[in-house]
Amino acid sequence: MFLENTQKFGKRGEGWIEVICGSMFSGKTEELLRRLNRAKFAKQKIEIFKPGIDVRYHDTEVVSHDKKSIGSTPVPSSEHILLYTASDTDVVAIDEAQFFDDNLPNVCNELANQGMRVIVAGLDMDFQGRPFGPMPHLMAVAEYVTKVHAICVRTGKLAQYSHRISGGGETIELGESDRYEPLSREAYLTAQAEEAAKIKGGK
Repeated sequence: MFLENTQKFGKRGEGWIEVICGSMFSGKTEELLRRLNRAKFAKQKIEIFKPGIDVRYHDTEVVSHDKKSIGSTPVPSSEHILLYTASDTDVVAIDEAQFFDDNLPNVCNELANQGMRVIVAGLDMDFQGRPFGPMPHLMAVAEYVTKVHAICVRTGKLAQYSHRISGGGETIELGESDRYEPLSREAYLTAQAEEAAKIKGGK
C-alpha cells in the first residue's frame, strides 16, 4: 500500500513513485485528487502538472469525470516538470501521463531521488489494447502501482479496456463517452470481432 504520512521530504533517495493506472472512466483522476487532498490537509507543498494538449475540461485544471478539480500547470514536455518544480516541494502529481514523452520516467525518478513523493495517473493501454506511452516504464520503476477498473457498459463486469466507438485511428485522440466506452476483456474481444467483420464485409 502506498504511504500517506505527514513527514517532510527533502533527503536524497527518500522519495518514491506511485502510479495510478487503468482504463477510461475507472476513477484514476478521482484517486489522484483524493491523495492530493490528504497531502494538502497535512500542509504539504504540492505541485500538479498535466500535458498541455489535454484541454477537454479546462485549460489549466485537472478535472475528474465527476467534475472535481484542482489547479495545475500545463506543460508541453516532461522536462518542463523539472524546470517548474521548486526544491522544497513535498508532492508532485502528474495526470494523463500517457500523453507525455518517453523521458517522463527519468523525470519522475529524478524527483523521487530528490526526496519527493511523485504521484502519476494515466491510461495503461491505448484503444487498441497496447501499452500506452511511458506508462509501462513508469509502472516498472514505481514503488507502488494501483490499477483501478471501470464497469463494462456491455457486461457489467470489471472493465480494463478503453474501446473507441468513434473517431480515427490515431493513438492519441482526445474524447470522452462520445468516443470511448469501458469494456471487459470478453466485451472488448467481441467488439474487435464485430469491427473486423464490418471491415471484411465492406470490401
